[in-house]
Amino acid sequence: MTHKAVLLDTSFFLRFLNEEDPLFKNADGYFQYFIRQEIAMMISTISIAEYCAGGDVLELPLRNLQIIPFNLDHAKKAGEFAKITFRNKNTLNLKDRNIIPNDTKLFAQCDCEKSVEFYLSSDTQSQKVYNLLKQNSAPKFQFIDLHTPFNETFGILDIEIDWKQITYART
Repeated sequence: MTHKAVLLDTSFFLRFLNEEDPLFKNADGYFQYFIRQEIAMMISTISIAEYCAGGDVLELPLRNLQIIPFNLDHAKKAGEFAKITFRNKNTLNLKDRNIIPNDTKLFAQCDCEKSVEFYLSSDTQSQKVYNLLKQNSAPKFQFIDLHTPFNETFGILDIEIDWKQITYART
């Protein structure tokens, strides 16, 4: 049985690992939610490389993550996504950024990995690329914006819950 998974991008970890960041609370909420719901959290080797440009790999919560290396299937899908993006890049209004190196590669990994249903990021420029892809192809995963708290994304009441006090039946 394939369980649900989420691919977390570099921007997620930058927020999650900095308690002073305005999005820390949202990042921590998602992290705890994924653990409770047994949604596997994944990180790409691409995101690890980005993170290591300013941080140390040992800062990442690796014991809670599955690492996904970029492979040939991902490369082929990234090429398809890049073709769509390049054809339409004038409509995206992106701030000076390379669109192929990371956005389309990470999206390709999401699309190729069977268990990945979600991609979590605070990168609004990346979301523009995702929205373009969604209009021109059919990515199988949902983009989750870290600016939106987990309870709103997943339709959970916004109440303080002491999860340690609650027991629930597993199906």
